[in-house]
Order: sequence, then C-alpha cells, then structure tokens
Amino acid sequence: MSLVGGPLLVIVGTVLVFATAGAVVGGPRWGPPWVRVAQRLVLVCGAQLVALVMAALVLNDWGSFYGSWSDLFGGSNGVVMTTAGGRFGWGSHESASAVGSAPSLQPTDWSAANQYSQRGELGSVELTGRRSGQRTRALVYLPPQYFQDAHTRFPVVEVFPGYPGDVRQLVTRLGIPGAVLDGIRAHRLRPMILVMVNPSLVLPRDTECTNIPGGPQVVTFLSQDVPADLEANLRVTSSGWGLMGQSTGGYCAAKLAMLAPRRFGTAVSLSGYYNARHDSTTGDLWGGSTRQQDLNDLDWRLAHLPIPAISILATIGSLEPGIEGLPGTQRFIGLVRPPMTARLVVVKNGGHNFHDYVSVRAVALAWLSDHLGAAGSGSPDVQAHNDRAGHPHLD
Repeated sequence: MSLVGGPLLVIVGTVLVFATAGAVVGGPRWGPPWVRVAQRLVLVCGAQLVALVMAALVLNDWGSFYGSWSDLFGGSNGVVMTTAGGRFGWGSHESASAVGSAPSLQPTDWSAANQYSQRGELGSVELTGRRSGQRTRALVYLPPQYFQDAHTRFPVVEVFPGYPGDVRQLVTRLGIPGAVLDGIRAHRLRPMILVMVNPSLVLPRDTECTNIPGGPQVVTFLSQDVPADLEANLRVTSSGWGLMGQSTGGYCAAKLAMLAPRRFGTAVSLSGYYNARHDSTTGDLWGGSTRQQDLNDLDWRLAHLPIPAISILATIGSLEPGIEGLPGTQRFIGLVRPPMTARLVVVKNGGHNFHDYVSVRAVALAWLSDHLGAAGSGSPDVQAHNDRAGHPHLD
C-alpha cells in the first residue's frame, strides 16, 4: 500500500479513533489492581503510538517524502525513463585570493593540500553580490584536474538544496562531490567545478529564486553575481554552465536556466516543481503583479514566451502527487518544444527524499557532463538563438 494518499490515512485514522476510545472508556474490568493498571497503561501507550504514526503519515502525505514501504526502509527502486521535447544525447588555485571581495576558500576536511591533485579541494567561501547586494556562504569543489593543469578553464555547475535545507546536505546526504570525483576517475564525467549554494538567501523566508520587488534579488545574485565572482577568481568558462537542485532547488535550477540561457545551457531538477508557489513561507513574491507571477511560472513561460535553447533533465517519484509531483512534472515536460530539449526520469515507487535523489544521481551527473557548454562559445547557433529570442529576465 502507498504511503501517500487517502486509503492508508483512513485506515490509521480509524484505528486511532478506536484506540483512543478504548483508552478512555474501555478500561479493564477484571484482575487485581496491578493488572488493571498495567492494562490501562498499555491502552494509553497504544493510543499514543497510533497518534504518532498518524501524525507522521499526515506529514509524509503533505511532503511526499516516502512513497512506499520499500522507499521508507531503503528498498531498491526501479527507474522508468520517458522523454519528450525534442532530441537529447548521452554520452593550484591561481592565488589564495577571495571569490569577489570575500576571503580565500577555507579548507574543509575533504582533502589535505597535498591531495588536491588526486581528490580535488572542497572549500567554504562567503559570496558577496555587487549587483544584488545579497551575500551567503557557499561550498566550492575544485576537481583534481584544476590542480594538474594551470591553463585549462572548467565549466561550472551551481547546485542547490531544497527549502529550508542546508548546503552541507549536498555533501553529507546527496554526496555530490564524491560522486563527481568517482565519475571523473572512471572517465564517465568531465571535470567540473561545483558551487553549492543555498538559494534561500534570507531564511526563514522562501524566496523561490525570485527577484522580489523591493526585496532580495535572488535571480540577479545566482545568475550574475556568483558567475562574476567565480570568473574573477577561478579558471572557469564564461558560459554553458549547468544547474542542479532538489525540490525547491530543482525549481530554481530549471527557472534560472530558462531566465538566463546565455549563461546556463543545462539544468537538472530533482523532484522539483515548475509553478510559482505562494504560501505562508514565501509571502508576496511579486509585488501584487500578475505579470511578475506569470514570469515566474515555468509552465506559463513555455506556453507564452520564446523557447530558450537549453536542455533540462527532470526527475520525480511516481508516488509524488499533485501539481508539484508527477502530474505537474509531466505537464511541464509536455510543454517543452524545440529548440529546448528535456528528459523525464520517473523513480518507481519513489517519493520526496534523499534516498530517491541518490538513486538518480548518476543519471543526473551524466546529463550535466554531456550537456555542459551547450550554450557557450562552443555552440554559436545556440548562442545566436538565445540572443535573438530576448527572453524576459526578472531584473
């Protein structure tokens, strides 16, 4: 039985009603006093346990974190792949200076300095946006090849956690730097620089990667300030970058690629969504403007604006419901048309959790590796299309 949806909630809810009634009015009528006390204690504890299970199920139903029992207990998930929206294919620092005006990368325990040419470096840095006025702390991963060749420039992937996630989860839970290193060593992935940054710049508010009128300019920070800082201080390519994120971070990845196709040629959305969210965590993101709301809705953009020449991989659990689950993802993919390309990966019995994100991690990284550089100087036709299209940017 699915862990999301009505049937299980009805069953456990019914059990909760009877368990509570039994604890209140169904006390024991036989045995010595200590037996009656023990029986009453069992009834009360049983009712409390069922109540806790019910609360967990309600929370899981709201967030679609686990879709099935095998998903909850770590069973393997099958992956069903379908496609839509055109063709697709598979296939030492210069200095210790700051990124922008920030201090130099602060080393982590990922590797010692004498291991950089074998494992790469994972460092922490504070990014400060000159255009947006925003700032945040990020993790930057430099691959081993960065320290082996003093002249090569590398493509960049900006990686986002969900809301209200911690950027460190991208290392400890999703294991992105380690997976990239393994892929590079096995010659499955091209060397790439990772910038792991939390798009929720003003927690606890969920800004949904939006340039909020009179508020935080998150699009500007992520699509202009971060690239400018990296270009000034690291050997990076100037365009054709990638984006990847989970949940809200997935929405951010797809959205930024569509808003800034000159910079970002490809994106991966792990259980992301594609509509403009408005709830108690976001507040008013659009200054009351319906036009601004539409421009932040990716379905609306595909239906009404010129299509950017980018590629997007969307993954979703088969048991994630509603507009922010499988139906909503299928709708988005169905709206894709050339020159944009897209691929949908459905995790069988999958939900909204790290276990299922990890199950598609290799596919996601391979997609990025194959498509990095697609909108840069190496692809003038794509660049020319994006120049002509004049995609509305949310500055």
